[in-house]
Amino acid sequence: MAYKNIAKRSLGKQGLEVSALGLGTMLMPNDDESVRVIHEALDMGVTMFDTADLYGDYAEQRFGVNEKLVGRALKDRREKAIIATKFGITHTQGYKGDRAYIKKSVDASLYNLGLDYIDLYYQHRLDPNTAIEETVDTLSELVKEGKIRYIGLSEAPADIIKRAHKVHPLSAVETEYSLWSREVEDEILPLLKELEIGLVPYSPLGRGFLTGQIKKFEDLPEDDYRRQYERFQGDNFIKNVEVVTKIQELASKKGYSPAQLALAWLLGQGDQIVPIPGTRKAERIRENLGALQVQLTQEDYLEIENISPKGTAAGGRGTSQS
Repeated sequence: MAYKNIAKRSLGKQGLEVSALGLGTMLMPNDDESVRVIHEALDMGVTMFDTADLYGDYAEQRFGVNEKLVGRALKDRREKAIIATKFGITHTQGYKGDRAYIKKSVDASLYNLGLDYIDLYYQHRLDPNTAIEETVDTLSELVKEGKIRYIGLSEAPADIIKRAHKVHPLSAVETEYSLWSREVEDEILPLLKELEIGLVPYSPLGRGFLTGQIKKFEDLPEDDYRRQYERFQGDNFIKNVEVVTKIQELASKKGYSPAQLALAWLLGQGDQIVPIPGTRKAERIRENLGALQVQLTQEDYLEIENISPKGTAAGGRGTSQS
């Protein structure tokens, strides 16, 4: 089933319109199969593709590889795609957001992508040594220069968002948000609604947990990065599987997959929310887009709330080493 006419949503008030679901490309290798999957996503109606200068081959310390993939896949389809990338996490110097670093980073990303401009440019993480005003002022200069079109922040607290938005209007804030991670509801989501800034949730399926496909720790390959996360370990894993099983039962009763139910719930939290589930498989993209057809009643929302209220997930959302 194709969804070429899928719903669109606005991120911010500056004119950025994207498909209601985007695609996170972080885990995609730079190969022909990934290019094919990205093309299929575009053909299905997905218009927003998320990458970062950090993403690539971590084992080989080959960063920027993911940007090269996204650029290679979308260069000849540029007018149909919204490409978002990020700067700010360095390989040796921690988090950076000063003027000189940003100028260097945007040129590197444009080179990797093989493009003339970036649609949405995020600061990946805040630089503790650089005022957000300097960072956003520099990004504003890049907008005027035509190198980027819209500005975003990733994992930024409410006070920083307010300060940044005064320097130049933000179009989006990216942060983790799902039935698994609802901390954003305390301060961030209300503020973004007030300021009319878009919210782009990453890991909207709880790093795959909410798909219902992971039943036991051994289901994760030995080299799977998720083995490091607290929610996938020990007693936390057992407790979290119990919650996911209940979500799966509710989804099955309504004729949906648990992923579709979880994404539909997330989409229902605000019209400016655009989740970016990541996958390497076209069939998963097709399944995820089915969430746009899900109709949840008030009773459904109440039942989901009873199953997975804020704070239900056992374990922190980070790794056991962080």
